[in-house]
Amino acid sequence: MPAIRPIGHEDRLSIVDHLDELRSRLILIIIFFCVAFAFCYAENGAILHIVNKPFADAQNSSANKSSQQQTARFDKALGAASGQLSVTLAALQRTVRDLATKPGVSQAERAQATVTAAAAARTAKAFAAAHAATPTDNGKKPVTLGVAEPFVATFTVAGYAALLLSLPFILYELYAFILPAFSPSERRVALPLMLLVPVLFITGVLFGYFVALPRAVTFLQNFNSDKFDIFIQAQVYYKFVVIFLALMGLIFQIPVAVLALTRAGIVNARILWQRQGYVILAISIVAAVATPTPDPITMIVTMLPLILLYELSIGLAFIFQPKGGTITGRWAEWWDERDTDSDDRAPAGATGDRAPVS
Repeated sequence: MPAIRPIGHEDRLSIVDHLDELRSRLILIIIFFCVAFAFCYAENGAILHIVNKPFADAQNSSANKSSQQQTARFDKALGAASGQLSVTLAALQRTVRDLATKPGVSQAERAQATVTAAAAARTAKAFAAAHAATPTDNGKKPVTLGVAEPFVATFTVAGYAALLLSLPFILYELYAFILPAFSPSERRVALPLMLLVPVLFITGVLFGYFVALPRAVTFLQNFNSDKFDIFIQAQVYYKFVVIFLALMGLIFQIPVAVLALTRAGIVNARILWQRQGYVILAISIVAAVATPTPDPITMIVTMLPLILLYELSIGLAFIFQPKGGTITGRWAEWWDERDTDSDDRAPAGATGDRAPVS
């Protein structure tokens, strides 16, 4: 693999040199991704626990009234009662044994007390064993239906985690390949724009996981839970999580998209400020779809970052707006100039009125 050397804007490379550089950077990306995948696959237990946590919390919610969850609650209560009963029976066994040793107790009563104390001790031991056998992990997990599905699901989740972990390096290599094509003045604008992409994407993913995803999963899993036996297939759940978090990451790219449109001259800060009422309405619809819960607090919590991102976009548009105005304005000026030129070229005797027909 040829060494990757820094390339300046003034350098002139052949198509073969560009392809060699692209190949070298792709090889580096693949190597880094393989290392990240090996790490994620080795830590697949921790990664699966992180991904499964919103699902487990939703299943353990008090709003969940499915038969499986009712059985789990009964088992938990029965285990706690077994522990208390074992302690009570152990105390009863000691009391009966002490009464049997007191003076004035007949031989028959002493024998009966001894038998009763022994039975209480055995029962207490049995209930203590039942209490110890009570499941401590009551968190529900997605189910697998195929023979190879546990391996495939683990492999898939590790791959997505490795891709997320490799994202900064992949974008760095992409930027390093593209940036030499920009002039120094263009680079001052393009570099901050490119650096915003991974930062905002990761921020959107974290916001989606810690704020939006738990509420969405809890609402969807507990909706009419008393009418269904809820079993969620692992591949379906992981696909939902990946798509949901990816959408949140893309939604958080609003400032980048607005900044790109501003630099292209399509919009400006004034237009964005005048249209913010419609944008806030659209954000509320997006928040309602992303977090389909009847809780207004959840919807407001989801809306606030998006509104702040849009206000940030207005500020960036004001700072980085081009000097030449918008494309619409330039086209209007060009069209006015064409009309002016046409009027100047009109015949000297021509008038706007037509002669009447006799």
